[in-house]
Amino acid sequence: MKRFFAFVKKEFLHIFRDRRTLIILFGIPIVQLLLFGYALTNEVRNVKVVVADYAHDEKSREIIGRLQASPWFQLVGTADNPNQYESILRSGKAKEIVVIEHGFAQKLVHDGKGKIQLIADASEPNTAQLIINYTTAIINGAPPASLIEVKTRMLYNENMKEAYNFIPGLMAMILMLISAMMTAITITREKEMGTMEILLASPLKPIQIILGKVTPYMILSLINAIIIVGVGTNLFGVPIKGSLFLLMFEVMLFIFLALSLGILISTVATNQMAAMAISGFGLMLPTILLSGFIFPIKNMPIPLQIISNLMPPRWFIEINRMVMLKGADITLVWKQTLILMVMSAVFILISMKKFKIRLE
Repeated sequence: MKRFFAFVKKEFLHIFRDRRTLIILFGIPIVQLLLFGYALTNEVRNVKVVVADYAHDEKSREIIGRLQASPWFQLVGTADNPNQYESILRSGKAKEIVVIEHGFAQKLVHDGKGKIQLIADASEPNTAQLIINYTTAIINGAPPASLIEVKTRMLYNENMKEAYNFIPGLMAMILMLISAMMTAITITREKEMGTMEILLASPLKPIQIILGKVTPYMILSLINAIIIVGVGTNLFGVPIKGSLFLLMFEVMLFIFLALSLGILISTVATNQMAAMAISGFGLMLPTILLSGFIFPIKNMPIPLQIISNLMPPRWFIEINRMVMLKGADITLVWKQTLILMVMSAVFILISMKKFKIRLE
């Protein structure tokens, strides 16, 4: 173990002496965070809706029928108790709840005004605003529109701050690219320079060499995550409503997954440029386009939705949004957590097997 810790110390010193490595590790994430934070926008078209119809009259059924006929919405259920609203939105079963008051048709006739409340999940603010706009347009298309009063309520992001959307997504993108890229490059560099054979001839076991290589990046990536969370909460006002311990556990799990993927890339890359190309360009576009970070997954063609299930950032972003913005506990994110665990195990097993084959 003394040799192992000495090896880890040597790797830290090598990192801190290399300015390019430090820029990649800390400079790029901060620049990306600030640039994306002030420039990023988002749009969504298709959403799941739950209806709470307390009127059960002709007019309420007409409005529900209009929602069902719209290509923008998919009615996934009903609610009959206000206490259900928040749990429905927190669990992700729906993005909006349409509440039609008691005696809706009667109030339109006798009082000259009927009320409909729209409750939206604003953890993705542009999504919520678009949902509200489309729903309001559909309701206003049901005569007599002038007598229908639409009230809106935004949960989890009442002020509709875009930062609530991009901070969880940026954390996934930065950690995936930095962790996987730096791990792939550092191991490939040893092979390219011919020093891997020297390391293999040392008393250290191959698994110790790999762990020694990735341990510094595990720690530094965790520091990156803490910086991102700190900037998000203090500069952009993004809350952490759930357990900070759970959030950090998920962060470490995702970092381990990214490092495992970086090891796998290093086993197939022949040089540092190839490792950088695979880990950089090969991971950046899928992370941005297929993870739900910028473009809603529900809005994609079915084949791309299927492919998105294989993208680790997709599940990590879902976890981040649910824990940070909705206060979700492990019972609501266990599925995503299990998927990340399975992916991590698959990546590390394949990479260890390929690494062993290369040694032989």
